[in-house]
Amino acid sequence: MDQHKFDTYLERRYEDQIKWYDNRAARYKKLYNFFQWIVIILAVILPVLISTAPERYQFVSVVVSVILAISTTGLKTFKFQENWLNYRTTAETLKKEIYYYDAEVHDYAHTEDKEGLFVKRIESFISKENTMWESVQTKKDEGEQAESKVG
Repeated sequence: MDQHKFDTYLERRYEDQIKWYDNRAARYKKLYNFFQWIVIILAVILPVLISTAPERYQFVSVVVSVILAISTTGLKTFKFQENWLNYRTTAETLKKEIYYYDAEVHDYAHTEDKEGLFVKRIESFISKENTMWESVQTKKDEGEQAESKVG
C-alpha cells in the first residue's frame, strides 16, 4: 500500500472510526449513568413515600413506581452499559494499534507491508465490534422472547 492511500485511510476511516466509537461510548455512558441514578434515587424514595404519604397522595407513589419500572426496563432493554463498554473497548483498541504500528512491535516487526497489515487489523477490530453489537442485541431479543413465552 502506498503512503498516500495509507494517509487517506488514516484520515477518512481510522480517525473517523475512533471519533465515532469515542462519541458513542460517551453517549451510552451518560445514558447508563442517568438511568442508573434514577433507579437508585427512586428505589430509595419509594418505600418512604409508601410508608409516610397520606392516602390522598397515593398517586405520587404510583407515579414514582411507574417511573422506576420504566427506568429499570430501559436499562435492561436498551443495553446502555453493554454498548458503552463495547464501544469504549473498541475505541481504545483502535487507539493503541497506531502505537504498535509506529513502534514496529508484534506483527509489525515481521512484515514488509506494515500499512496493509494495519488496515487489515483495524478492519478486523471494527468487524469484531459489529459482531459483539449484534450479539448484545440478539441476547436482548432472545431474553424478550423467553419472557413472553413464560408470561
